[in-house]
Amino acid sequence: MAARRVLVTGASRGIGAAVARAFADNGDRVAVHRRSPGDPGLPGEGHAVVGGDLSDPDATRALVDAAAEALGGLDVVVNNAAVYVEHKILGTDYDQWQAAWRETLAVDLLAPANICWAAARHLGPGGRIVNVSSRGAFRGEPDHPAYGAAKAGLNSLTQSLAKALGPRGIAVTAVAPGYVATDMVESLMASEEGAAIRAQSAFNRVATPEEIAAAILFLASPQAEWSSGAVLDLNGASYFR
Repeated sequence: MAARRVLVTGASRGIGAAVARAFADNGDRVAVHRRSPGDPGLPGEGHAVVGGDLSDPDATRALVDAAAEALGGLDVVVNNAAVYVEHKILGTDYDQWQAAWRETLAVDLLAPANICWAAARHLGPGGRIVNVSSRGAFRGEPDHPAYGAAKAGLNSLTQSLAKALGPRGIAVTAVAPGYVATDMVESLMASEEGAAIRAQSAFNRVATPEEIAAAILFLASPQAEWSSGAVLDLNGASYFR
């Protein structure tokens, strides 16, 4: 199979970095979305770095076009970037509550929607969009309600676009991880609460970024077309729906 042209948002660390590396290891060419320019730091050649503030719709559209220009087109888009802002309903004032919702919905829902719109102008038959959702879309996020709501909206967007883009041969799917061992949760996993979080899974651990990346690599493959519209749970049997 010829090298595919892949855009991964939020690829500076964690799941996004693992996803970018998985595609690069597969021989694909990757546009890494991150804040810092420079070497993508991936194996192989033909990669690129693109920047852009995802809370800005114009910058979001521009980064997709920049990725397509750098790679000579797009075959796969992975919407991974997200923010996770704590805003307990009884622990914030009204201005804090409003700010958390604006920021979270802008980055976690509106940005993926805008990226999909822009990417649909570049993707052809066989194209793939994979959205990174969350277990929290189903289980609830009491300390981060905007995040849970945004991810639930992302699931609905995934299914709507699977219907809309299927006639063009473009498959749209999502993954819904639980906790993943990234630097963002390192201190939490090392705390007393970490043991309880690990115990949620039948395997008594949390996922690795590489496990999430492997699932995304499959959903982006030619063999996964019939998965279009699916939201794949990746939570180690910690939550069933």
